[in-house]
Amino acid sequence: MGTHSPKFTFTNIFYFVLATVVFFQPFMAFAGPLRHVVDTHWYPATATWYGSPEGDGSTGGACGYGSMVDVRPFRARVGAVSPILFKNGEGCGACYKVKCLDRSICSRRAATVIITDECPGGYCSGGRVHFDLSGAAFGHMAVSGYGGSLRDRGVISVIYRRTPCKYPGKNIAFHVNEGSTPYWLSLLVEFEDGDGDVGSMRIREARSNQWLEMTHLWGANWAIIGGPLQGPFSVKLTTLSTGRALSARDVIPGNWSPKATYTSRLNFY
Repeated sequence: MGTHSPKFTFTNIFYFVLATVVFFQPFMAFAGPLRHVVDTHWYPATATWYGSPEGDGSTGGACGYGSMVDVRPFRARVGAVSPILFKNGEGCGACYKVKCLDRSICSRRAATVIITDECPGGYCSGGRVHFDLSGAAFGHMAVSGYGGSLRDRGVISVIYRRTPCKYPGKNIAFHVNEGSTPYWLSLLVEFEDGDGDVGSMRIREARSNQWLEMTHLWGANWAIIGGPLQGPFSVKLTTLSTGRALSARDVIPGNWSPKATYTSRLNFY
């Protein structure tokens, strides 16, 4: 009795590939959100400090976070960066580890800082990578008891790397900026775990399937002109660094008001 050899036709191959894709689709779709912003390489930069020696940093800043920088989890962890990291405001919210190098005064621990401001001149100019840290964050890089001595040096050489932002117990929130109307809606993203930065934002009106593109205004602020816009609004944000996306359904209610903050039930971690 002779053996039977299967015939591989184009149709057979097509259905085999289709079945494979369908079977593995859930895993393929899940692969995107697993990307992280962690960079294990350290890069050279310089750093200075501003404000009071043990201070938390300045209120507000070029990102538009306002008084948030004075309270936890931002408090004492804020910093300004040169334009190369500020990225015209799209670098706002990103987190970095910064470590000084002089072993005679520097500890092994790094200061983790959240970008809330831009430093456009001086050491920050000329395409250099520079961190202008709060007095507290700068002193955190020193051996215990030597924070003042490290600050006395003024400008120091450091190394830095990106690190995921972590806000334990916090979900992403959307602050409706002052001046917003049904014809001009402006939002600020708060407490974004992971990448921390925002590459694009879209909103979807009530009873609509269409996502409307928002425009980057300045710092961490985004807006849309149209209308009248009808809430409640769902918000979809995509991170700048890794392109991870998150959609918060009906997070902004129909009776929203300017200067109010609406918290979602989601975050990237």
